[in-house]
Amino acid sequence: MDKRMTALFHLLQYSDATFPVGTFSFSNGLETASYEKLVHDAPTLEQYARSAARQAAFSDGVAALKAYRSCKAGDYNAIREIDSRLMLFKMNDEARLMLKRMGKKLAELASRIFTSEILRQWLSDIESDLTPGSYPVAQGIVFALSDLGEEDLYVSHQYGVINMILGAALRCVRVSHYDTQEILFRLAAETPDLYDEARDMDFGDMNCFVPEMDILASLHEKGSMRMFMS
Repeated sequence: MDKRMTALFHLLQYSDATFPVGTFSFSNGLETASYEKLVHDAPTLEQYARSAARQAAFSDGVAALKAYRSCKAGDYNAIREIDSRLMLFKMNDEARLMLKRMGKKLAELASRIFTSEILRQWLSDIESDLTPGSYPVAQGIVFALSDLGEEDLYVSHQYGVINMILGAALRCVRVSHYDTQEILFRLAAETPDLYDEARDMDFGDMNCFVPEMDILASLHEKGSMRMFMS
């Protein structure tokens, strides 16, 4: 019981919006969607958050699960391969920048908490530009080292994607805290089905086809909206 309680504490710690990996700086495309009036109220925000969650579920989420399993198996080369392949799925620079910055932050933080040769080597390779150091892969490694389950990892991954958008919405969309919490509560019920589908996916099954979000990202790169980095 004590071990599970400690693990649950760590799950809450890693999923906290104030966990210092930089999520507050990104909106996952919401800033442009708001500027273009595509997201302007609670219903359109929920649609956007759901789309982002599904996009991440079958790309970032799959990579996180594979990194978790590879770390548990002590297979560092597999972690490097997952990290590289995930970046091939990112069609815009801001998405790659977001995952790399947050991933490096998490790797640096984790290196102060854990004594792990895999983590030490991975952080060294990030700093040497030998691997991208993506955030989902970092999450997989950290959850494996924390003895948390892969279902815990997937829940935290999905929560992070959705909560990043909802937190940003409070600054750029006309919604209230009540709205965002209701949306979060409803989207939580969809996570088990996403996990059931994602857990058996391999690289060839990964997908993240939501072209509207990539178009919004390209507009943000060239636009003047700079409340967020993406």
